Amino acid sequence: MVGETVQCKPVEVVVGDRGLDRAIKHLKRKMANEGILRELKRRRHYMKPSIKRRKKEAEAARRRRKRARQITLGE
Repeated sequence: MVGETVQCKPVEVVVGDRGLDRAIKHLKRKMANEGILRELKRRRHYMKPSIKRRKKEAEAARRRRKRARQITLGE
């Protein structure tokens, strides 16, 4: 996926009369909801494909265990 371009809409926050602190808080919330921070952290370091695959499998196993735990507690 080298050379892949992704078109994204810019994240905007209007600074109104409520102040700059409020606008920064709103911007952080928007970035968290859109997954921008997670993506930045993911791209910060190169991860070998074998490690990436292992991490993906571990995450899937964790979700399965969590789902199984919720089902047993729900009954």
